[in-house]
Amino acid sequence: MKVIEIKEVNKIYNSSEVKVHAVNNVTLDFEEGEFVAIVGPSGSGKTTLLNMLGGLDLPSSGKIIIDGVDLSTLKSSALIDFRMRNIGFVFQSYNLIPVLTAKENVEFIMSLQKWTRQDREGRSFELLKAVGLEDRINSRPAKLSGGQQQRVAVARALASKPKFVLADEPTANLDSKAATTLLEIMETLNHGEKITFIFSTHDPRVVKMAHRVITLEDGRVVSDDKRE
Repeated sequence: MKVIEIKEVNKIYNSSEVKVHAVNNVTLDFEEGEFVAIVGPSGSGKTTLLNMLGGLDLPSSGKIIIDGVDLSTLKSSALIDFRMRNIGFVFQSYNLIPVLTAKENVEFIMSLQKWTRQDREGRSFELLKAVGLEDRINSRPAKLSGGQQQRVAVARALASKPKFVLADEPTANLDSKAATTLLEIMETLNHGEKITFIFSTHDPRVVKMAHRVITLEDGRVVSDDKRE
C-alpha cells in the first residue's frame, strides 16, 4: 500500500540571480514499512527532498501526499499538527534539549500531545529500554556520548508512534560501533512496529542495511534499487 506519493516535485532556490534546481521533477512512491536510503553526492538534493517529505519545506511545484494528505493544502498550524502526529525526525546534530534528561527529551512531544503522565512515563521507558539506555534515563545530553545521544533522538522520534521516521545523516557523527548499534535498533523497530524509515545518507553501512536505495544526482532520481 502506498503511504507516500511524490508527484513531479521541484524545488528551486533563487540565489544571486541564479536559479538553483535543488530537486528536479522527482516522482516516487513509498510503501508502508519500507527501510529506504536516499544517496548521492553533496548538493544532489537529498536533504532538500527529506525536508519536503517532512513538511519542513514546501515544493516550488508538484505534490507530496502522505497518508492521503496533500501537504501543500495544509495551513501552517495544521501542518505542524500533522508532523507532530505522523512524522518522527532524527537529525545529524541530535537536536536534544540540553536542560532535559533523556527521559524528558523523549517525553517532550508526548507532553505537547497531552498524553497522561503515566502513559508518557511508560512509553519513554519502553523506548529507552529498546535503544539500550534504560540505565541512563535521568542523564542530560552533556553526560551522554554521541552514540547515546543519537539513540535518545531515535527514541524521541518514535515517542508518539509516528507512521514515518525521516533520518538525515543519522550516523554521520558516530563511530563504527555506535552507528551499527543504532542501525540495528532502527531496523528492529522498523520490523516490529512497521514504521517507514527514510534516510538521507553518505554512509555505506546505512546503504548496506537498506531494503531500497534511491540515488539522486543534480536533484534527479538516477536509480531506484529495490532489494528482496
